[in-house]
Amino acid sequence: MAEKARIGVLISGRGSNMAALLYASRAPGCPFEIALVAANDPEAAGLRIAAAEGVPTFALSHKGLKRAEYDTILDQELRQAGAHYVALAGHMRILSAEFVEKWAGRMVNIHPSLLPKYKGLDTHQRALEAGDRVAGCSVHLVTPELDDGPVLGQTEVAILEGDTPETLAARVLIAEHQLYPRVLADLVTRETCPEGLLDKVRELALALPAAEEKLSHGMPSFTVSGGKMFCYFTRDHHGDGITAILVKTSGAEEQTMLIEAEPELYYRPAYLGPSGWIGFRIDRGNVDWDHVAEWLLKSWRQAAPRKLADVI
Repeated sequence: MAEKARIGVLISGRGSNMAALLYASRAPGCPFEIALVAANDPEAAGLRIAAAEGVPTFALSHKGLKRAEYDTILDQELRQAGAHYVALAGHMRILSAEFVEKWAGRMVNIHPSLLPKYKGLDTHQRALEAGDRVAGCSVHLVTPELDDGPVLGQTEVAILEGDTPETLAARVLIAEHQLYPRVLADLVTRETCPEGLLDKVRELALALPAAEEKLSHGMPSFTVSGGKMFCYFTRDHHGDGITAILVKTSGAEEQTMLIEAEPELYYRPAYLGPSGWIGFRIDRGNVDWDHVAEWLLKSWRQAAPRKLADVI
């Protein structure tokens, strides 16, 4: 079984969405756990909740620190806690572009509007003034632009006659607490469910010159010009319970060396193993996709015609 994804949660105040994530993480089968709750206000009420529930906390006021300095410290704390993902839960401080880039694709935020409507503050007041019939909330990936990342999920909330920003906010908050854990669970399981893993492998493999996908021996496979195979995607092949890519090594010596060095990551696949192919497991969570890309390129180079291989 893949290990649970570890989440670092950033807050500034009461931490109600943090608490929703925390309690959801304790439900049977939840694929994530809270590794750290961090706040830029040492008096944030959410810190007390986290501490009482046995979750590690970190608090440091950003006052007197340059944005880059503060974000460097925050990044170090998250990594020391073993965080795989970052969830913003009422974190009221803009993060530097450098910090966002370090966590690209692994940092999410919940926003109290149906994005792309009403980015920024005063979302409920703006929805009421616009005469909208529904409001809602969105979970999105964080990018350097405020509230502008790809939306991963939304929930609509009906606006009632006589609603004020406060009454509307209270109902939207209920929706937030339901939406955030579900979307976060979907995001982290993209790196453990075979369909999500295949999508990522496909993206990397087909980005290589002249790469094509085909089905071979019941497995999605990737070829280069001339039909030579450079990668197989295997999922529970012959009931082995493994999801992996099969790629070419330089030969038996390298294959043996890799397996002996990291037997939990590499293995000798049936049938293709004697030909120097190696299995590289991607079903253990927290996949190093840069490493996967390196293997795909290396294997592609061995399969590609010399004229094409010299291109990259």
